[in-house]
Amino acid sequence: MSNMLPKHDDGLKFVADISTLADFVLGTYAMRVMSSGADELGSDFDHYSHLFFLQSNCAAKSKLSFLIQAGRGNFTKDAECIEGLFLWRENSSVMNSELYRDRYQEDKETNKIASAYDLMSSDLNKFNLVVSYNSSYKGATQFSLSPLSSLSFSPIMLRIPRLLNLVSNAYLELRGSHTKMQFEFVKDMPRAAQPEMTIDISFLVGKVVFVWMIMLLFPVILSNLVYEKQQRLRTIMKMHGLGDMAYWTISYCYFLFLSLLYILFLVVFGSWAGIMLFKMSEFRVQFLVYFAYMNLQISFAFLMATYFSNVRTASVTGYLFTIGSGYLAEYLFRPIFEDMTLSRNWTTLMEFFPPFSLYRIIYEFSPPPSPFYLTDFSGIQWGDLSDRKNGMKEILIIMALEWATFLLLTFFLDEFGTLRNGIRKMVSVCHSSGDGNSQASQKQTIQLQESEYSVEMDRTDVLREREIVEQLLQESDSSYSIVCNNLKKVYHGKDGNAEKIAVTGLSLSMQRGQCFGILGPNGAGKTSLISMLTGFTKPTSGTAYINGMDIRLDMGKIYTGIGVCPQFDLLWETLTGREHLMFYGRLKNLRCAALDRAVEQSLKSVRLFDGGVADKRVAEYSGGMKRRLSVAISLIGDPEVVYMDEPSSGLDPASRRALWNAVMSAKQNRAIILTTHSMEEAEALCDMIGIMVNGSLQCIGNSKELRAKYGGTYVLTVTTAAGEEEEVVEQLVRSLCPAANRVYRISGTQKFEMPKQGLRISQVFQAMEHAKSWLNIAAWGLSDATLEDVFIKVASESDITSV
Repeated sequence: MSNMLPKHDDGLKFVADISTLADFVLGTYAMRVMSSGADELGSDFDHYSHLFFLQSNCAAKSKLSFLIQAGRGNFTKDAECIEGLFLWRENSSVMNSELYRDRYQEDKETNKIASAYDLMSSDLNKFNLVVSYNSSYKGATQFSLSPLSSLSFSPIMLRIPRLLNLVSNAYLELRGSHTKMQFEFVKDMPRAAQPEMTIDISFLVGKVVFVWMIMLLFPVILSNLVYEKQQRLRTIMKMHGLGDMAYWTISYCYFLFLSLLYILFLVVFGSWAGIMLFKMSEFRVQFLVYFAYMNLQISFAFLMATYFSNVRTASVTGYLFTIGSGYLAEYLFRPIFEDMTLSRNWTTLMEFFPPFSLYRIIYEFSPPPSPFYLTDFSGIQWGDLSDRKNGMKEILIIMALEWATFLLLTFFLDEFGTLRNGIRKMVSVCHSSGDGNSQASQKQTIQLQESEYSVEMDRTDVLREREIVEQLLQESDSSYSIVCNNLKKVYHGKDGNAEKIAVTGLSLSMQRGQCFGILGPNGAGKTSLISMLTGFTKPTSGTAYINGMDIRLDMGKIYTGIGVCPQFDLLWETLTGREHLMFYGRLKNLRCAALDRAVEQSLKSVRLFDGGVADKRVAEYSGGMKRRLSVAISLIGDPEVVYMDEPSSGLDPASRRALWNAVMSAKQNRAIILTTHSMEEAEALCDMIGIMVNGSLQCIGNSKELRAKYGGTYVLTVTTAAGEEEEVVEQLVRSLCPAANRVYRISGTQKFEMPKQGLRISQVFQAMEHAKSWLNIAAWGLSDATLEDVFIKVASESDITSV
């Protein structure tokens, strides 16, 4: 059998004639690929295979090259020579056993046994044999479940002709010299062309990527809602009359429009790009399912927003939730869903988690899990919604139930819970029904509270104000816009700290057309009072009436008629000054030309109109410009009551004067409560002034009354060299007025209060001019008591009394 592998010409380097390959035997595995069939050797392996051919003897580095045509391209392939051995076995049983063992040895680049022959009869009259060919090749099992399994990868086309040629020609050599039979190739019957193999992007990137793409809006919606909470923008909108239902409806419609626009772009672009996930299923089916999910996603974001107060935390959590839930869907939900041995109830239960519902939607819209689309995939049509196999009907029902549940939970937490943005709901159904609708029952409750939290007052002006409030409770007067009765606010201590009484039994009344200024040191209770009047915090006891409406029960109605300038600017950084005023003007029911006039007038009144400042983003404003915009917002729409908490803080003198002019012009037909640390501002703007210390109102009246009543003195200021001359000046002043009181002394400058009774100003002038001749007096002055002097005196006396 030595002539079974005839020696070929070593000079043969490139094969062009198919007949020269008839007795070449492959010594490697090969997978059949689509080819033009120009040469049969090259048509049965791809260009990545490492090829060998068998010879009885191989010259050094012996190889041959041949041309392969695959698809639309050609490439050259090299095959190296490898020596083949002939091994004899005793019988077919031994041979078959060896063949079996060799067939299941893995990780072999070359097959150990190329072929086997069982010569049954080989005399001159009869040639009978059994040929065993090696049909193994790597990767055969990888395609067993693929649609490609219908294609022919049979190595019969490649192995059998050559093996038969070898043994047949060897036998014929026994019959005579140069006798040969050439079996050149085997050709398939004509068959229909196979479709092109196309790879869809959804198979390459996986379903989880599309889950992330659709869920990408969730952290965006969540961050926007928490941003408005953190920046207290919802609070200021509510204070200017935007109701809860209107806020949620507007926000929901905005995010729904944004979501639908996003998903529409995604579906249209995906269909145009040929992505089967979006292209094959009917558009109205996709619209219905994605519309339902987007509504569910928005309601879920609304619910989650109630648990966050920091936008950064909410944003990070939102993105982590999006990424993590996608992985959970891919590696937890999908295996359970595809496991046919598990009950379908588990799948249904897991689909109540919104990302799992979305993954099931993507799963049903996606083609079969294969990169080659040679099967018929028509997607999901409208009639398929009732098919229980795809589960779309089940998903739609689950999403509808969850959507309603999430909205109800959001409404409950917003309406009856305490939101972290500081708006505490006045919730007590029993309390509301117990108060009734009658004014008499409300007044009776207030009187009981007043007796429980009574505060002793020894100042006649404060007592007189309390009497006016009690009279107004009995006989209402429409000219009074604000009536506070015994308001008290107590902050309960935490971590073992004592409770803090911020406001103690405050009673106050304000008429329309007045500006009431509240003065007081830090921590006096000014901001706490404003917070109670604006619904920002709930009174511990007592109440107040704004235009006849109770702040405990009617804040929703009160908000429509008030304007607020908070202590800190609550503005959108992305909006312009004009857009802010347009928005709040609409909340005050201004429309069309009236709105444009009001906005323009407001901008001019606070010096934000000229130079294009009104159309700049607020992020580009300075601190003073933001402050002026906040004041303009509080005055737009002609609210009946306006609260201003330190409105001129951070303003330059020119802007402060312009702001004062705007406030003085605005107070003609409304009541304004203003808190400030500037005595000059209080005297310039306020018709009535109250001084609060330690949470209680210590005095009340206009500037002249306070100076006359709580001042009643002249203030003598003398500046000399520090040291002994200070004592000499003090003795001189006491000789002029024994009742003089030194209230200030620093670096040689002393300030004395001298009662007006019994003191002649001429005597003071004569004494001081005479003292200048023998004392080193740098400067001196005599003035009436200022509001600042009154403030210092009242605050000092109150601190001493409280101690």
